[in-house]
Amino acid sequence: MMSRILRWQRICILCLLSLSVTTPIFLVSYRLKSLTPGRREFVEDLPDMKYRADVLKLSAIEQEDLDGIKEPNQEVYREGEGNYSIVNHISEEDTNSKHLALAGEQTAGFETSGKDTGGKQQDKQVQSEEILSSNGGKESLLNQTVRHDQRVRSPQVNGVQHRQEAHVQRRRPSDEKVKQMKDQLVRAKAYLSFTVPASHSHLAKELRQRTKELERALRDARKDSELPRSAVPRMRNMEATLSKASRVYPDCSSMVKKLRAMTQSAEDQVQAQKLQSTFLTQLAGRTTPKGLHCLSMRLTAVFFTLDKQKLSDEQKYSDPKLFHIAVFSDNVLASAVVVNSTVSNAKEPKKIVFHVITDSLNFPAMSMWFILNPPAKATVQVLNIDDFQWLPKDYNSLLEKQKSLHPIYGSPLNHLRFYLPDIFPRLYKILFMDHDVVVQRDLGRLWSLNMKQKVNGAVQTCQEGKPSHPRMDTYIDFSQPLVAEKFDPNACTWAFGMNFFDLKEWRHLNLSGKYHDLLVKGNETPLCKAGSLPLGWLVFYNHTLPLDSKWHVLGLGYESGMTMEEIEEAVVIHYDGIMKPWLDIGIRKYMGYWNKYLDFNHPYLKQCNIHGW
Repeated sequence: MMSRILRWQRICILCLLSLSVTTPIFLVSYRLKSLTPGRREFVEDLPDMKYRADVLKLSAIEQEDLDGIKEPNQEVYREGEGNYSIVNHISEEDTNSKHLALAGEQTAGFETSGKDTGGKQQDKQVQSEEILSSNGGKESLLNQTVRHDQRVRSPQVNGVQHRQEAHVQRRRPSDEKVKQMKDQLVRAKAYLSFTVPASHSHLAKELRQRTKELERALRDARKDSELPRSAVPRMRNMEATLSKASRVYPDCSSMVKKLRAMTQSAEDQVQAQKLQSTFLTQLAGRTTPKGLHCLSMRLTAVFFTLDKQKLSDEQKYSDPKLFHIAVFSDNVLASAVVVNSTVSNAKEPKKIVFHVITDSLNFPAMSMWFILNPPAKATVQVLNIDDFQWLPKDYNSLLEKQKSLHPIYGSPLNHLRFYLPDIFPRLYKILFMDHDVVVQRDLGRLWSLNMKQKVNGAVQTCQEGKPSHPRMDTYIDFSQPLVAEKFDPNACTWAFGMNFFDLKEWRHLNLSGKYHDLLVKGNETPLCKAGSLPLGWLVFYNHTLPLDSKWHVLGLGYESGMTMEEIEEAVVIHYDGIMKPWLDIGIRKYMGYWNKYLDFNHPYLKQCNIHGW
């Protein structure tokens, strides 16, 4: 008896629970149905409401009779087997031949959909016969096309169309809502700039409020996925407010003028921002980062507290049997990367001798760095340009007259490369490298290269399929008789950065004297722009041996469109340009090739807050 009572109690409790769950659902659904009569779908997103079913009549513009107005020609694109066919819907004045083209295009479009080819071929023949036999007007042609459309339509075709529509929907841009929000902000600001009637003062307050809400939702979002959940409701509220404003301000001409003024103002601001960005980028490229300055100061202080030490065996400095590499630099870290990358990829690092030439200001820091961090097995010599007493007495004064936007182009350190035979009188071959390069392969093969009585081995910059580089007449003034008589403006150019020089042939041709003569004449009558590259084109004209393009790949210091495959296959990569890898403005995707040859856990780098990206 007790078990029956307990069972009935449980049944009653379960019935009450089910009733308490189903009753609210029924009431809520009934309430929603009463609120939205006649609508079967709930509009989830206001931007998706592309069209209105009701016709809004404009109060400011008279409605015209549309019977005499011709519709414009439309183009319908139908996707076939990898191609697109264009169907032109033609007007009543078109000729009978255009009707034939229309039917042929539609027939071709129908043939590409579905798999039942037999039925379609039969339909195509029937339609072709009807078209060829019809000269009675356009109604029969359209009826034939409709009948043909009905015959070929099948569940399979509907499935293909559904998949195509789904594919198009998936390809919808991911920033559609962001663009619509920005468009709403522009419209709201345009309305706020108008004088608000006294009877609608509350509208301006509402527009300001909606603008603030939308700006907070938008923030720095660039994609729809970055928007918060509150973005869609705020867009709806803004659209409703803008609809009110459109009724308050019916004058379209005022809106057009205001939008044009806003567009012009925005373009002016963009242009000013571009100029400012260019100036700041140039400024950042010319200045020394705080971390590098700190590192130089610390190394200099340590250098003067220690006894003078030799970096390595001096006998190797002038041994012509070894691989000698010259680097002109005032940057400690850049020189360290050149040395480390070369030694890391060398097959015989014992044969490599680096000659790092710097100025008197950076000589202590450069020397101290290689004393504390000597390269494995290789030899490093640090030279000071103030010790070169053999330089011409007027050399510094000639360089000071070089007019350049960048001070490095007129510095003695940049032009000293033209005196390599005098700096190393006992050497016959030497490899010159800029301090903004990274070595990725062994360089030993260059010393067995047949120079064919040429002085300079370099990679040409006029190769087909490569980014365009400046011609000779870009930097050199061919209006001067001295230049026009001896040089061809269409001659192929080459780049500094990795150059293999035959010093014996250089001395034989006295190219250093030729450089000095051009420098003197250039100060009297400007022959070329400031910098070592234009002078190098003139000095080594007809004395340059082209190397394979993989030896020296340029374009990592600016947006050159260089592919990762080209970079990986290169022997030497060059960060030419203003975006150097040790600067904050360097290109992030290229910095890894440079950073991996530095130990950022070094105590001095940590103390100066130098870290990789």
